Amino acid sequence: MANLLWLKGGACSGNTMSFLNAEEPSVIELVMDFGIRILYHPSIGLEIGEQVKEVLNDALNGITPVDIFVFEGSVIQGPNGSGKMNLYAGRPMKDWVKEIAEVAQYVVAVGDCAAWGGIVAVPPNPTESTGIQFHRRQKGGFLGAGFNSRSGLPVINIPGCPAHPDWMTQVLVALATGRMKELLLDDFHRPRTFFTDFVQTGCTNARSFAEKVSGGFGKRGNGCLFYEVGCRGPMTRASCNRILWNRVSSKTRANHPCLGCTEPAFPHHDLKKGSIFKTMKYLGVLPKEAPEGESKLLYYFKTGVQKALTPSRKDGGSK
Repeated sequence: MANLLWLKGGACSGNTMSFLNAEEPSVIELVMDFGIRILYHPSIGLEIGEQVKEVLNDALNGITPVDIFVFEGSVIQGPNGSGKMNLYAGRPMKDWVKEIAEVAQYVVAVGDCAAWGGIVAVPPNPTESTGIQFHRRQKGGFLGAGFNSRSGLPVINIPGCPAHPDWMTQVLVALATGRMKELLLDDFHRPRTFFTDFVQTGCTNARSFAEKVSGGFGKRGNGCLFYEVGCRGPMTRASCNRILWNRVSSKTRANHPCLGCTEPAFPHHDLKKGSIFKTMKYLGVLPKEAPEGESKLLYYFKTGVQKALTPSRKDGGSK
C-alpha cells in the first residue's frame, strides 16, 4: 500500500481533469490493482474543513506516512514572500508544500505550473509564482536546487499543459511498485520514458518537415506546420505522438501546431529561436537553429538542397 497526498496551488485544475481521464491505468486501477491509497485530493476527496487539516497534520506528524506527494499548480509566494495570496486550511499553501515535501518519500510535480511555474510565472508575475524545483529553465524554484525527497530523488516533473493522463498514472505506478529507477530522469527531472523523443516522432507531417513543404491550419496532410505556423514539435520532448491523447490523436495529427508545453520556457520559449508567438525561420523557410549536434552551415546546406529538389505538391503545398 502506497499513500498518496495531492494538493493544488495556483492551478486551473486542468491536470486533475486530465488525471481523472487516465486509461492505462485508470485512477480506479491505481487504487484497486496497484495498492495506491489516496489520502486526500482537493477535487475528489471526501474530507472538508477541519477534516482536511487533520489529514495534513497527521502527515506532518508521521501518524500517516506520505509515500507520494503530488503537487499541481504553481507555488504562490506573494505578496512579498508571505504566501497569503494562496491560503489553504488556515495557512499559506507554500508552507504546506515545504513541510509535506520534507516528510514525503517521493515528490511529484504535475503540469507546467508545478514543474517550472508555467504561464502564471511569466513576467511581471504579480503572484510571485514559481515551480517546486525549477523557475522556468533555472533550477532552484521553491524548494531549492539541492532538494531531495526521502527517497534521495529530486522533484519528479511531469510537465504539460495539461500533462497526459497516462504519463501521470504510469509514473505513480512506478513509484508505488518500486520501479522508479527504470524511468530515469533527464536534466529537467522529467522521466525519460515519456520525455526523450520529440513530439515530431510519430507526427503525420514528419515527411513534409523533411521535404520543407509548408502547411497551415485546417489543411490536414497538406504540409508541415513548422515553417508558417511555428509548430514546436521538432524541439519539444514529449511522447504525444507515441502515446496518443484519448488513444486517438494529438495536436499535430489534428493539424494544430505543437505549443511546446512540456518545455520549461513555455509559453514564450526563447524569442531568439522562436516561440508560439513568433515563427522561427531563416531565409523564409529554414529554422534559425540547427538540430542538436549538427553544425548550422551543414544543416543550412542540406536543407537548402533538399528544399530545391523537392517537387511541388499537387495538393497545394509549396516547395
